[in-house]
Order: sequence, then structure tokens, then C-alpha cells
Amino acid sequence: MSYSSSVYLTGKKYFSFLTQEKNNNLPKWTKSQIKKTQTIKKIVCVGGFPPHFLVWKKPNKLEFYQKDNEKRKYQLPKNETIKDLVSSLHTYLILTESGKVWSLASSNRNKEVPLLDADQSTFEEIRHVTFFEEKKLFVNSLAMGSYSCYYLCNGDQLYASGSNTQGSLGLGQYGGKKPMPVFVQDKVTKIFAGTYAFGFFFITSQPDLLYACGKNRSEILTVSSGCYHSVLITNGGQTYSCGNGEANGHGVTKKIFTLIPQLKEKKAVQLATGISRTLALTDQNELYGWGFENSLLPTDESNLNKLPTKINLPGFFINYLGSKDLIRIACGSYVSFLFLDFKNTLSQDLRILFESKNFCDCEIGTMGNQIPVHKSLLECRTKLPIDQIQNKLFGEKSINREQILNFLKWIYFDENSEIEKLEQTFDSLELTFPPSVDNTLEKDIAQLYQDNDSKDFKILVKIETDEEEDNDLEDEDKKLNYEEIPVHKFILLARSGLFRSMFDYVNEKDNLNKVQDYTNKSIESLEILIKYLYTNSIEMTADQDPKLIVDELSDAVEYYQLNDQFNFGNELLKIKKQFDLN
Repeated sequence: MSYSSSVYLTGKKYFSFLTQEKNNNLPKWTKSQIKKTQTIKKIVCVGGFPPHFLVWKKPNKLEFYQKDNEKRKYQLPKNETIKDLVSSLHTYLILTESGKVWSLASSNRNKEVPLLDADQSTFEEIRHVTFFEEKKLFVNSLAMGSYSCYYLCNGDQLYASGSNTQGSLGLGQYGGKKPMPVFVQDKVTKIFAGTYAFGFFFITSQPDLLYACGKNRSEILTVSSGCYHSVLITNGGQTYSCGNGEANGHGVTKKIFTLIPQLKEKKAVQLATGISRTLALTDQNELYGWGFENSLLPTDESNLNKLPTKINLPGFFINYLGSKDLIRIACGSYVSFLFLDFKNTLSQDLRILFESKNFCDCEIGTMGNQIPVHKSLLECRTKLPIDQIQNKLFGEKSINREQILNFLKWIYFDENSEIEKLEQTFDSLELTFPPSVDNTLEKDIAQLYQDNDSKDFKILVKIETDEEEDNDLEDEDKKLNYEEIPVHKFILLARSGLFRSMFDYVNEKDNLNKVQDYTNKSIESLEILIKYLYTNSIEMTADQDPKLIVDELSDAVEYYQLNDQFNFGNELLKIKKQFDLN
């Protein structure tokens, strides 16, 4: 089942070719016809005409869309992994994990385009930008404005290229297609911009100093800019803006960043800006928008275009409101996108496990038509023992295979695509439909952590013995002492590449139910790591040493081959900031 309905858009008719509403404006959220959207990581839109946008699909696929043109597909070399994708008015830049930069550019450009010479081809192919390798520079991150770009290299070196209109690059009288070093007094750690920004570049330096037009002390989560307005979110979720009153969310022009009153009680977590439009998503998955042109604001209250207005999400997204950090927003000059990011989170990990059918410990279904499943996961999601699930679904009135597969997609990764079929299955199990906000995948798995009785695997941790107690014993006579950390085998399979490889190596019939950990990490650190696999959160008690935990878990992503590197890294960073361990 493809997720053709998981990308929605609103905007002008230039983008209606993506929908069934041909050549019409899209004043409400409208389902797109983009296929295989479960792999979408990011959407970036540029200006130009006719407008176009680029879609990053995991792991390394890029798709280019433009009205009256066939969809183009691009693939980076197999040894490259995309890290980020940014855009200016006429250019896309792709950053890979190896610190290299790749580019796509529009021929319809009338100003300087970063990194590209006038005779280079346009969207026909991706071009490798060799400048940084020649200078032995590893690019950590990118930020692009309308006609210019900043590059953070080798951890803290700032470079810039493109148009230097009004000195926006900080290069004095210079500017051009080749990157040049930019002097900043403080150590640069983050860079921000917006596709439509004219000279609005934001650089966060230690200790959390924001540089723009002036210098302001604040802890910044993210910053984004349109042509005449800029918006930022602090680490506390407060939303500030400045610039033109038609677009800044205040209704009147603000020359300095000012808290937006309508969002004062909300904790924002995402921003997306177009030329004049802005979308902000809160931690409760509430969507607010303002500055939309020609009343193309996807809400019934079209008279509030200048002020933040709550925007109702399409019904499809309501099914995912309990899932953490899954909904994504993007804005262009004439369009806004709403989509789901099935990144390497718990749902994506379990999706892979579902499709592999590895190490299932029971089956459900009728004789000769059984489907292998993971018992603990089914019982966790339904709150029913496996025998009752089998009897209710395949008793007197058996459901068909297609219906049970649809139900298992909800079990494993919260997919609610076939609503009617799913509701019928819920009715057969005498469960409430739709599931409550407390019956989401992430909440159910977090609760499963507490269920020690159903845990079917143990990690053995060697315990150091007192030397004085053992010094009279020969080495072969010394008894090894272990403590056990109970865990569900399917959690290890889903979340850790190390354990997947280990289980693949042994015969499934061997019924391996324990393994020793050889990392020499403390049992406290390993218990925190195992709990993280269930909760996506690193939690410590007051008596634990934060430095020890951070030091011991700093290599956990690499050693245990965890998929969700971004989230795990952020969790460790929170502890570092909380206890000032930088």
C-alpha cells in the first residue's frame, strides 16, 4: 500500500498539477498524487517560474517536480548518504555525510548563483562541487538565502558565497560564486537562513549568541526567513518575529524580534517560511499559519491572514497526532506542504521488522494461512492475550488475510490507511475505534518497558568483584558474577543493527535468550540505553553520574548500530547542556 495520501498541499494553481484539482487554486489542504511518500525526508521549494520543488526520499533519492515538465529523478553515488537539502531562489544544494556538496541549478537565474558558473547545465544532472575538497574543508552544514549561501566547515569555520547585496554576506565589498572565509568574533556553531531571505543570515555562536542585524543573547532552536520577515523559535518553544507587518504575524511592522502574542502559550517546534507566508507547528501537533497570499490559508477564517490562525489538519494526519515528531511542514513562494516523516523512529524500525518477519514467536490466522507475528507486540497494542486475539479474529466469523495484514500495519507502525477495514477488525476484537490518543505506538511501547513478565531476553553484564575478597582464589576458581537486564527480543531486533546481525548469525531454533555485553559499560548506562529503545528518551535518576552516562553512551549509536542517530544525539546533548558538560 503506497502512501499517496500522506502529502497534502495548499496554494496557487501552479501546483495543482500534483492533485486532481487541475488548473485550480488550492485554498484547502488537498491530497497530492505523489507516490511512495512513506520514504520522504524533506521537501524544499524555490522561487523561479514556473515554480518547482525538490523531494528527498530516504536514503539517497531525489525527485524534482515542475509544472508542464516530467518528474526528474536523481541518485547520488552509492558511497554517499544525504545529510541535508537546502535551496535558494534558483539553486538546490545537497550536503552528504562525508562533508561533500552537490548542486542543482535553474537556468532562469538573473543574479549570482552560489557555486555555479554561467555555462554549467541546469536541472539535467547533479553536479559535485569540488571546491571544498580542494581546500581540505569538511562541510558540516549549509544555509541558503535568495542569492547566497553560508557554509560551516571543519566544525567552526564560516564561508560564504553568492550575492553580497548590502553587505549581507559579511565579506565587506566582496562576493562571488566561490566561497570565501567570513570572520566572526565568536566560535560559530549553527547557521540559519531562509530560501527567500535577502541578507538575513543567522549565526549562533557560543554561548548561544544570535547574530543578524545586531547581537542578541538568546537560546535559539531554529530561525527562518521570508523576503521581508524573519521568525525564530527559542529552545523553550517561544516564537518571535520581526519585519514587515504583512508577514511577521503581528499585523504591524516590528524592527526587532518580538514575541508573537497569539503563540505565547504554545511551544513551537517547527518553522517553515515562504515569501510572505509562515507555518508553525507546536509540540502538540497544532498547526498555525499567517501571511498567506490571496486568502489561500487552509482555514475557514480567511480574515485573519496577517495573524497566526489555527489550521485544521486533514483527517489523515489526525491518526498520527500521538506520534512524536512525525508531522512535517514546508513552504514555498506559492505553496505549502504537509507530510509525514517516517524517519528512523520506532515506527520505521518496526516497519522494517514487520516486513522482514524475523524471529517471530507465534502465528495468527487459519490453518494453512497463518501469519508470523511478535506476540508481545500484539498483546501490548491490543491489551489482549494472544489466544483471545486468535479466537476473536478467526473464530466463528474469520476475517480475511488482507484485513489482518491491514490490522498488523497498525500494530507495527500505526498505519491507519484502510480506515473501514481497520474499524471492522477493531469491532471484532471489541476495541474502541478510533484508537485513543493514549493508544499510540510510542506510548504503548513505552508502557511495555514496565512489563518485565513478558520480556523474553536478557543481557548479561559482568559485575566487578571486590579484589580483597577474591585475591586468594586462582583465576580458574573465580566465579564470574553477572547482573541481568531483561528486554523484549523484538525491541532489540527492531532498534539495533548489532543485535539483528547477532540473531541472524545463530540458528533461530537455538532459541537464544541471553547474551553477554562485552563493552565494559556500567550497568546503569546499559539500563538507560535499553529504556531508551522503548521510550526514545534518555532518563537519569538523581543518584547517577551524568558525565559517566554521557561518556559511556557517546559511542552507543556506532557500536549498537542504532538507527535513530539524530534523536539519540539530541538526547545526549540535552544532558550535556543540563549539567554543563560541554
